[in-house]
Amino acid sequence: MSRLEPAITLAIALWERVRTLVGRVAGSSPPRTALIIFAAVIAAFTALLMMPWASASNRAAPFHDALFVATSAVSVTGLTPVNTAEHWSLAGQIVILAGIQIGGLGILTLASLVAVSVTRHLGLRTRMVAQEGIASGPLGEVGSLIRTVIICSVVIEAALAAVLIPRLMMLEDSPGAAAWHGLFYAISSFNNAGFLIHPEGLAEIGHDPVVLWALMIGVVLGSLGFPVLLLLWRARWHIKTWTLHTKLTMEVTALLMVLGALAYGLLEWNHADTLGGMSIGEKLQNSLFASVMMRSGGFSVIDNAMEHSETMLITSALMFVGGGSASTAGGIKVTTFAVIFLAFLAEARGHQDSSGHRRTIPPQAVRVAVSVIALAATLILISTLSLMLLTGEGLERALFESISAFATCGLSAGLTEELPPSGLYVLSALMFAGRVGIMTFAAALTLRQSHTRYRYPEGRPIIG
Repeated sequence: MSRLEPAITLAIALWERVRTLVGRVAGSSPPRTALIIFAAVIAAFTALLMMPWASASNRAAPFHDALFVATSAVSVTGLTPVNTAEHWSLAGQIVILAGIQIGGLGILTLASLVAVSVTRHLGLRTRMVAQEGIASGPLGEVGSLIRTVIICSVVIEAALAAVLIPRLMMLEDSPGAAAWHGLFYAISSFNNAGFLIHPEGLAEIGHDPVVLWALMIGVVLGSLGFPVLLLLWRARWHIKTWTLHTKLTMEVTALLMVLGALAYGLLEWNHADTLGGMSIGEKLQNSLFASVMMRSGGFSVIDNAMEHSETMLITSALMFVGGGSASTAGGIKVTTFAVIFLAFLAEARGHQDSSGHRRTIPPQAVRVAVSVIALAATLILISTLSLMLLTGEGLERALFESISAFATCGLSAGLTEELPPSGLYVLSALMFAGRVGIMTFAAALTLRQSHTRYRYPEGRPIIG
């Protein structure tokens, strides 16, 4: 027993040091904590997917495949270099679903917690305004916030499963398989993950309108963001009580959804490989479905590689914008897009300040929005160039895959399945950066604001 005492003492001392270090990092830098937590979760799921029982062949998956799928699941992206239905065993699919659920809840929770931590570093007036956007009140307590996020997610996922499971039982031969598929797609759709566990994708069940509409509703609800969902539940359709954040999120979401459906329908209406052989009703329905999924859902009935180049360009633009803040969707976020657009309108009209719905948008918000877009564009540029150099691929597919990875959308032009391990590492890093990096970068910019006691003389460079 005496021989074990030094080892036990050392273990306790190491544990205390690690706990103190983690607590210090969490207290001093919530964004850095989010990065560390997500990296640790991805590492854990990578290890699980490398177990022989996770593979349908009972052989350990290669590290690059396991890392990529784990990153894709935890970042709720949906890109995968292998066929999920055929490559992974049922246990492996359960691991992927657990990664999607933990990743989705973690994104909602961490985004809300980081927002709460940010507001504590601001002045009283700014804090009161900011907390309107994250549904404060009882949510000021961390425990209450986490409980509300989890309950909200589980209720929506259960409602989606209640619709999908009975419908899939009518479409499939095996009730057990239909129940599993319905549960998987309910969680995958709300978390905007886009993973498919049918060998042929949605082509087997994509003709059913109930399935398509359930998936669309799940993706839209997940992409709105937890603060918006909670406010809509409390205020219903009393629009006057909505916050500026909620109004901008709902307006831009609806606008992009309609414009995306119109563009997709017009460009693909007579295309024999996509919408050409469908009835008018099916064309309209699939155009709307494609538009919803472009924003971050990642599900697809039609192979994206078969679409016109113009359609893929519009899809890339919508993926880049993404969904709402503190949501399971990716991209630069619709509010970032709205802030930049309102700043453009103010400049075009000669106004000193940008505004929306009778609220002035502070210059700091515009600067953060510009910084987020600049960082996103830089990361996508580096990834696209890397994929082109590694594979000899042209610009179109490399750019499409990079934007899909950054925006954690999951739509694919078929390039991911052809990538060498080095290309998978590039996209894995981009998915991680797109999911956690942009959120923490924006939070870090907000926390890092400082006021100097002096100003330099103005200099006006020529712009344009």
